[in-house]
Amino acid sequence: MLFVNDGSKDRTWEILAKEQSTSKDVCAVRLARNVGHQNALLAGLSCAKEMADMIVSIDADLQDDVNVIEDMVDAYHQGKDIVYGVRSARKTDSFMKRNTAQIFYKLLDIMGVETVYNHADYRLMSKRAVEELFRYEESNIYLRGMVPLLGYETGEVYYERQERAAGASKYPFKKMLGLAIDGITSFSVKPISMIISLGIIILGCCFAAAVYAFVSYFSGSVERGWTSLILSIWFLGGVQLLSIGIVGEYIGKIYKEVKRRPKYNIETRLDPGKRS
Repeated sequence: MLFVNDGSKDRTWEILAKEQSTSKDVCAVRLARNVGHQNALLAGLSCAKEMADMIVSIDADLQDDVNVIEDMVDAYHQGKDIVYGVRSARKTDSFMKRNTAQIFYKLLDIMGVETVYNHADYRLMSKRAVEELFRYEESNIYLRGMVPLLGYETGEVYYERQERAAGASKYPFKKMLGLAIDGITSFSVKPISMIISLGIIILGCCFAAAVYAFVSYFSGSVERGWTSLILSIWFLGGVQLLSIGIVGEYIGKIYKEVKRRPKYNIETRLDPGKRS
């Protein structure tokens, strides 16, 4: 088992180092700072691929059912390079969490991002699949969208997710929304196309408003158009700000990509036989 400590401020690393010192089956990696879930997972995969023919990634919150790992391994031996762990239901989620998650997956699907519904990052990957994954060198990491791009044969296993044993979810609505924006802007240019379509629609509305304004002018009731004029100004201003924001999001991603900064920095690594 290889554990990744993503900049924890508690006793996580102390516990991992102690466990690794007494067990030949435990490895641990400590990152120099918190780099986020996706980059931390990538750091773990980079270390694990040197030691394994197949790798199962799983969060440490004890919610994912470890019993289906055996089914994943069976699927691997049947020729599957990638096996997704998929939740069969969301009974343990709160109303808010369940509905925002559904919106999240539907939004990605609408925007053309290929994902597996109700799958997070609980999956088995063969060594060659992981090595192929590392050929994707972009800085904006969204593994749930990147893994399906590999093209290898895949399988799925279903399980019931349990209640969280301790702590709180690290993916509240705000982070879920941020993850959705990252996924969409990293894998789809549909928002740009939508801006063009929206611009065409607004031009049509403006043409209709112009006809209405001329009719009002010749009928002598121009003052009654004050409300529609103000609403139009606010509407167009909002659309312009939204459009600039979407374009800016893509420009920001280009900015991050061209800098080519490392995604993570491993401070300490404890492999089998190595002691802290």
